[in-house]
Amino acid sequence: MVQRFLCKARNSIRPRRHGQMRVAGGRAVWLTPPGVDPSIPELILAPTPKPMKLEEIRAPVRDDMEAVNRLVQERLSSSVALINQLGAYIVNSGGKRLRPLVVLMAARAAGDPADKHLPLAAVIEFIHTATLLHDDVVDDSRLRRGQETANHVWGNEASVLVGDFLYSRAFEMMVELESMAIMAVMARTTNVIAEGEVLQLMNCHDPDVTEDRYREIIYRKTATLFEAGCRCAGLICGAADEVTEGLAAYGLHLGNAFQLVDDALDYGGDVNETGKNLGDDLAEGKPTLPLIHALRESDGEQAALLRRAIEEGGLDNVEAIQQAIENTGAIAYTRRAADQEADKAVQALSGVPGSEFREALERLVRFAVDRRY
Repeated sequence: MVQRFLCKARNSIRPRRHGQMRVAGGRAVWLTPPGVDPSIPELILAPTPKPMKLEEIRAPVRDDMEAVNRLVQERLSSSVALINQLGAYIVNSGGKRLRPLVVLMAARAAGDPADKHLPLAAVIEFIHTATLLHDDVVDDSRLRRGQETANHVWGNEASVLVGDFLYSRAFEMMVELESMAIMAVMARTTNVIAEGEVLQLMNCHDPDVTEDRYREIIYRKTATLFEAGCRCAGLICGAADEVTEGLAAYGLHLGNAFQLVDDALDYGGDVNETGKNLGDDLAEGKPTLPLIHALRESDGEQAALLRRAIEEGGLDNVEAIQQAIENTGAIAYTRRAADQEADKAVQALSGVPGSEFREALERLVRFAVDRRY
């Protein structure tokens, strides 16, 4: 079980309660996600180890990762100069490359991928990069990974079209894998991602978005690609159904945890670490979990303030909104929800044979929830 919860690593043995409570607006507010019994304590029997760096987690597949990076550069190449320029700009912009990393580790954990996991990982990276290009246009974003977005440099039209190129190149590479099962998974996945984008657009500026609706969006926009990459890793190795389904479930819950932490960082991160402006979701009127929880636990003027913030967007009252989020324990609540997803991800690996690659997958879960960027 993942042993690091909420915001601070603990270095001593002490009981942990699933339920966290604080007083806000004269009433008790539980910070625990629904479905968790706050009355049951759980003992931490060992000190929480220091979080590993991503480079340490990547070590078992370092050579594979370098091969994927070379393949991405090779298959990004086009006779159209603008595609090369814009594509290289975003691909080389310093992202964590978690999605192809997960594919490589999952494939190695599942069996012998016979190097087919390398183009599969590149496919996942191309699809992810295409969604980033399209997202930044829809959101009119100006900063990603600490640098100007491609649409801000080259314009919306170029960003959309190069995103389309990356999608089509990904499917061209999928055909080369000669697996209808993988084609079916990825065709469905790209449709689910597109539906998630539309759902998020529909929910923008809507203060009545529920936590369930929010979770559906993050599954479609983020978790589904992690899930698909891990499922395809099992398929490409010809792994047993139990292993493939376990890897897919791992990817799903890892993706959910990753997005929950991302949304917490939008209100509680450091711009120098996250590489994006704090409050971007608020400015765009996106009701993510910190804001949904804060609104749910507020009343009177504070609730009215939060509703207006979602309806109107912008950052005019960002300090008051940050205070409301703090008063209701919304960041802790969101991180707790991420921890729950992380636990499920680790549990999903129970049917995967033990190896250094499975251990790396487990460590990656901790990185996903402990990270500050």
